[in-house]
Amino acid sequence: MQIHIVKSPELAAEAAATLIAAAILENPDLVLGLPTGSSPLGAYRALIRMHREGLLDFSKVATYNLDEYVGLDGTHEQSYRRFMDENLFDHVNIPRENTHVPSGVGPDPERNARDYEAAILSAGGIDLQFMGIGRNGHIGFNEPSDSFADKTAVIALSPSTVEANKRFFASADDVPKTAVSMGVGTILRARRALLLATGRDKAEAIRGMVNGPVTPMLPASALRFHPNCVAILDEAAASLL
Repeated sequence: MQIHIVKSPELAAEAAATLIAAAILENPDLVLGLPTGSSPLGAYRALIRMHREGLLDFSKVATYNLDEYVGLDGTHEQSYRRFMDENLFDHVNIPRENTHVPSGVGPDPERNARDYEAAILSAGGIDLQFMGIGRNGHIGFNEPSDSFADKTAVIALSPSTVEANKRFFASADDVPKTAVSMGVGTILRARRALLLATGRDKAEAIRGMVNGPVTPMLPASALRFHPNCVAILDEAAASLL
C-alpha cells in the first residue's frame, strides 16, 4: 500500500481527483468503482470542475457504486443513487445507462446482490475502485465481522454505522439496518484501489488499517493485500501513524 499524506482535506480531495482523472485520460473506457458519504465529495467537485474546463470526458466511463441501502429506491432523498446523481452524475457527460448502483428494492435483496456481482464481472471487473473508510474500519458497508465477505452481499449495518448515518435521517430509527454492498473480495479484485480519508475521527481506523493485524474485524486492513492500492490521507487522518 502506498500512503500519501497531505496537509488538508482539500488537498487530499484534489489529489484523489487527480489520480481518477489520470486513469480516465489513460483509459477513456474506464470501469470506475465509486463511494458515497462525505469523504468523496471534494473529489467529486474537483472532477466536475475538470469536466467543465474541458479536461475530462466521461462519455465512455462506466461506474459501479459500492453499496445501497435496502428498502430505499433511487428517488429517496437518502438513497445512494440520488446522492450520486446530485453530486456527480448530473454534472458530467456520463450516460445514465453507464452508471450502476446496487438495487435496494424488490422482494429478494440477495438476488439483487448476486445480479450486481454478475454485472461487475460482465463489465470485465473494476479498473479503479475509489473508496472511503468508516470510523470502525469498514469499506463499502463491509462491517467488522468474523470473516471477509467475498462477493456483493446483503450486510447488516453495525450500531456505530447506524449512529454515524443518523444525521442524514429524521432519527436513528429511520436509518435502514441493512445494505447491499460489494464484498471485500469484490473490492480486492479491482485492478487498482484508491482510499481517501480525512479528519481526526478516521485516525484510529487508519492506524489499524496500516499497522494493525489484517483481520475482518477491521475490513479495510485487507487492502494491505491489494497489489496496487494508494491511500491519500490528510494530516489529521494520519495523526496516529
